[in-house]
Amino acid sequence: MITKDADMVETTAPPAPAAPPAMSGPAPRRRKRAWDEPPRWQIYVPLGLYLLFTLIPFYWMLLFAIRPAGSTSLLPWPVTFEHFEKVWTERSFGVFFQNSLLVGVASMLMTTVVALAGGYALARFDFRIKRGFMLALLCSQFIPGALMLVPLFQIFANLRMINSLGSVIIAETVFQLPLSMILISGFIRNVPYSLEEAAWVDGCSRFRGFCAIVLPMLRPGLIAVGSFAFVHSWNHFLFALMFLSNQEKQTIPVGLATLMSADSVDLGALAAGGVVAAVPVVIVFAFIQKWLVTGFSAGAVKG
Repeated sequence: MITKDADMVETTAPPAPAAPPAMSGPAPRRRKRAWDEPPRWQIYVPLGLYLLFTLIPFYWMLLFAIRPAGSTSLLPWPVTFEHFEKVWTERSFGVFFQNSLLVGVASMLMTTVVALAGGYALARFDFRIKRGFMLALLCSQFIPGALMLVPLFQIFANLRMINSLGSVIIAETVFQLPLSMILISGFIRNVPYSLEEAAWVDGCSRFRGFCAIVLPMLRPGLIAVGSFAFVHSWNHFLFALMFLSNQEKQTIPVGLATLMSADSVDLGALAAGGVVAAVPVVIVFAFIQKWLVTGFSAGAVKG
């Protein structure tokens, strides 16, 4: 009897492959551009050209304002402020600046307060002629200010307000009210009416509820409307030219016009006056740009 023993074969598992070296972080993945997304150069090149188109006139004005008279250099060197001193003292731009500031601030405050009351009425109350009134406000924007000069002049002459800054302030306020009321009414519609009702339930009057609930939420809109009212009054030329003949009452736009004559133009003084006129507007928009964008974004959506 023959026995046969089975051979015992010992098998071992193959060695595991070496682990890849650990990386310090995930590999950066390049974002794929969507099929409808334009290349970056198609965005930055037009923006760069527009920026140059906008900034070159400002640089040219600043160049004439701070370089010596008769110089043809394209760089402002040596720097001189003789043109600013000339327009501020000899050409009475200090007085013009004060008058323009007074007209701008007064028109801004009056426009904002009156438009706030009118906008609240348009947003919260219903009356029969509401649609017709809104249409009249919109149509009034198509009437140029030059057509109203003669009747306004007669009205102010009867009120003995010619050569008074009050005539310019009233005229600027009246012509800015329609658009301001429409904008503020849109801002107020975005404020939920239930918030005012809750304030009334708690014992607030309508005016107190408006001041406590609605007014704080209108800050971006009020800043947007007020800033445009100020800039419009600051830059407006026609009303100040027609209603103010006394040099001590004139504003900066009229003062700039006096620097140009039929025979000659003082480019250095004119450029310095332009810088004086532009700096306050630039400062205002630099500080309120965030509120300006927020305000017009809020007013563009109907609640």
